[in-house]
This record gives sequence, structure tokens and C-alpha cells, in this order.
Amino acid sequence: MIAKLTGILDHIGPEGAIVDVGGVGYLVFCSTRTVGQLPPSGGATSLLVETHVREDHIHLYGFIDTVERDWFRLLITVQGVGARLALALLSAVPPEHLGQAILGEDKASLARAEGVGPRLAARIVNELRDKIGGIGAAATASPVVAAAPDGPAADAVSALVNLGYRRAEASTAVAAAARRLGEAAAADALIRAGLQELAR
Repeated sequence: MIAKLTGILDHIGPEGAIVDVGGVGYLVFCSTRTVGQLPPSGGATSLLVETHVREDHIHLYGFIDTVERDWFRLLITVQGVGARLALALLSAVPPEHLGQAILGEDKASLARAEGVGPRLAARIVNELRDKIGGIGAAATASPVVAAAPDGPAADAVSALVNLGYRRAEASTAVAAAARRLGEAAAADALIRAGLQELAR
């Protein structure tokens, strides 16, 4: 399975990018967010890759960072959301806003993606709102710093970081949320309140 490609960007087409690795050109399907961060043709590039093997094809899906790749993996767990639709969602709603849209039940934002109607947007919200914290739980822990939060607050900070926020701003938002909700607040409540703080 191909998990990463590092090579020269041959060109960008309507479906994604072609990356030349040792003389072999790999077509990698990408979101507009990832395409927008690629270098000009001829430049060196590196993409994280999800390889999907079917009876009639092998498709590569490329991501500029782990946050987008993790969201892709989560989105395709929803019934009715395939790989292409997941890329359309990531193109319409950046990863740093997806968590906010799902937790805030903002179906209209999700429905901006091509191929996502109101019914599918509602299903995405219903199936993923309780899984958002799982992205943070699966993340690699960062080095411990002084006064680092622990317990539910640490879980909330980790989840916000994996939604695309910087650790410093995530910590500040969760601290403010904890002051508002009380130190005994659960992680999911801190995540929601933290997102509200970040949206101000």
C-alpha cells in the first residue's frame, strides 16, 4: 500500500495532481485545499496518501497534512460518503471548520459540497458528532509543557489541535471553556465550548 509520495509535481489537472517519483507519474486525487498548497509544476512535493484498491482500479488520494487525511478517513465511515465525496467536503469546508460545522449541526455548510444534499448533511452530523473527540484521542501526544491541562481538558485540547487549531490557541480556548463550565466539565462539553471560544 502506498502511504506517501515524494517527488516532482508534474502538473495539476481537473482531478488532482500527477507526482513524478523516479520517472513514474502517479495520479493523486486531492481536495482544492491540498492543490492550493502544492508548488508550481517542476517543484518538489510530498503528499500523504490513502490507497484504495478495487477490482477495477487502484486510486490514490493525497493530502497535504495529517489533519486532512484523518478527516478523510473519518468522513468515509459515513454511509453514503465515498472517497470522492469526502474530497468534495474537504474542498468546501476546510478541516479547521469541519468539526465546528458538525458539532454546531451546521448542515448548510456541509451541503455546500458538491453532491451533498440536506439529507446526507444531516447523516454526517448524526454519525460523526460523537466521534469528533476520537480524532484527538488517536493523535500523537505533543511534548508536555508547563501547566499543561490533564484529564478531560487535555482530551479537549488534543481534539481541537487535530481539528486544525494551534495547540496554544486550543489550550487558551479550553481553559476559558473550563472557567465557564466548571473544572468538572466532560471532554465533549469542553470541545463544544472551546470551539465557541475560537469562533469569537
